[in-house]
Amino acid sequence: MKQLQDSYLAGYVTLSVKGEKPELFFQHCTSAGITVWNVKKKFADRCEGNIKLRDVKYIRKLNKQTNYKLKFIDRKGYPFMLRRFVRRKELLLGVVLSMFLILFLSNIIWEVKITGVPKDIEEKISKQLEKDGIHPGAWIFSLKSPNEIQQQLVKDVPELLWVGVEQKGTTFTLEGVEKIIVEEEEPVGPRDLVATKKGVIKKMYVSNGVAQVQVNDYVEPGDTLVSGVINDSTSEEEKEDKGEQENRELVAADGEIIATTWYEVNVTAPLQTSSENLTGAKEKKFSLKTGDFHLPIWGFGTPDYEAIHRETNETPIQFLKWELPIHFVETILSEKTYTNVERSKEDSIKAGIEQAKQELALQLGPEAVIVSEKVLHETIENGKVKLNLYINVEENIAKAQPLSQGD
Repeated sequence: MKQLQDSYLAGYVTLSVKGEKPELFFQHCTSAGITVWNVKKKFADRCEGNIKLRDVKYIRKLNKQTNYKLKFIDRKGYPFMLRRFVRRKELLLGVVLSMFLILFLSNIIWEVKITGVPKDIEEKISKQLEKDGIHPGAWIFSLKSPNEIQQQLVKDVPELLWVGVEQKGTTFTLEGVEKIIVEEEEPVGPRDLVATKKGVIKKMYVSNGVAQVQVNDYVEPGDTLVSGVINDSTSEEEKEDKGEQENRELVAADGEIIATTWYEVNVTAPLQTSSENLTGAKEKKFSLKTGDFHLPIWGFGTPDYEAIHRETNETPIQFLKWELPIHFVETILSEKTYTNVERSKEDSIKAGIEQAKQELALQLGPEAVIVSEKVLHETIENGKVKLNLYINVEENIAKAQPLSQGD
């Protein structure tokens, strides 16, 4: 059975041998290493038997040494089926076009489902998706990745707390979670406000507690700015006359203490800088990728740019509901240029100061305000300006420090 199956895959023919004692020809074939099976003697001078397609050329060489008449009366196996199929060009063309049509339709969005959100938010999501080109009939290759779509939707639709995007074949499914704002304040226990840095008090806004400092006072880290202990306003003499003890109330001190603080910062600014810019000229290349193999399908040359910035986007190809191990790759080649700029000492100092202020602002947070700066020392070494700066900042230096009932 295995012999027959292998022969059917490779193809075999039925050979008719005519002549005196035709069965001897098949014996010669066997002696020559040619596989022969299903040999039948039809008449006294004619025999039939099967041989593999690849052995036909050896049969012809062997027949030159004999006087038998050979005739191939039947052909079976996949090679002959494929040959007959290829000859029918109309059918072959129809199959190829059908495959391309299925492949094309498998990479188009047919449905966009939105679940988990109210109707009004669903309409907002639908409009935003339309702006981003995500709608029935859109070409899947032109879409962003699901992760990018999720981030963009959460950014553009503020009512969304979270959204999950999943592509299932030709269907895009979005499941959202509405943002519910619950204003629930956690109970705050008794506390003081203390200084986190040394500075000079500039402004004070105390909403609860007793202020322990005044404007223009100098404070050190750890000094109490606002106390959470409120003492009874009754005088000590009156309490003694009435026989009362001292009454204290512990509260959560709250407020904002703005102080002028100062920082000494070192920064280095080069006298020569270089920048990378895109000129706007670009070319696109398209290819198919499977594993490490790339098959270019459009854009075969390399643009004549001195420097190139490459951006690659890969999209898996769908066939019906299956994802094929083939990716459609779009590569954007953009021309970029490098520009070297010589700066004067004054420009380098300005750039260094701005750099130091930006780094300090990033460190202190958006609420801190840089008031002034002063260059304490400057030197030029190895084409760089080294600066030692003194920077004044106005910032909130108050920090909560819990109070225990025994304080």
